[in-house]
Amino acid sequence: MESTISSSSSRSVSPSSSSSPNSSSPPSVTVVVSPCAACKILRRRCADKCVLAPYFPPNDPIKFTTAHRVFGASNIIKFLQELPEFQRADAVSSMVYEANARLRDPVYGCAGSICQLQKQVSDLQAQLAKAQAEVVNMQCQQANLMALICMEMGQSPQAISPPQQSLDNFTNNISMSFLDDNINNFGSVWETLWT
Repeated sequence: MESTISSSSSRSVSPSSSSSPNSSSPPSVTVVVSPCAACKILRRRCADKCVLAPYFPPNDPIKFTTAHRVFGASNIIKFLQELPEFQRADAVSSMVYEANARLRDPVYGCAGSICQLQKQVSDLQAQLAKAQAEVVNMQCQQANLMALICMEMGQSPQAISPPQQSLDNFTNNISMSFLDDNINNFGSVWETLWT
């Protein structure tokens, strides 16, 4: 299956002895071309300008096997021929990724993985919101406790139990100042992000 071609290609290169040291053109090289993984698997001769050769090297046959099982060789070739060359490598990577996802999950493929990741993100956001609410609640409780201690230390023994209304006003003031501070902090964070 291997053939020897004289060219200046970049596949498995061994220098030729016929190059002259004084010539300004690049030396001609003898290239031993091993068929690409696609041509090996399809059992066909790998042409000099094989559209699959740059993207399915002979040392990685699993890459083509996976894409071939899902998309088929003719569809892969047709798709690559319709694209400009600078987009073909990304297209092959996408096809191989989608093919792997389809083999794992034949019904949903990549969409199933994306849904699962989005669910994880929303679950983590809910956990974060719950934890932040608990932190605010604990800070409010701490402020209430500090207010009670301050009032007990400043009051005479006859007036140890403060009126409920003044305690509520005090805790509301502390809660509002805490929230205002946090809102101002968030505002400065957003301003730095947008500037």
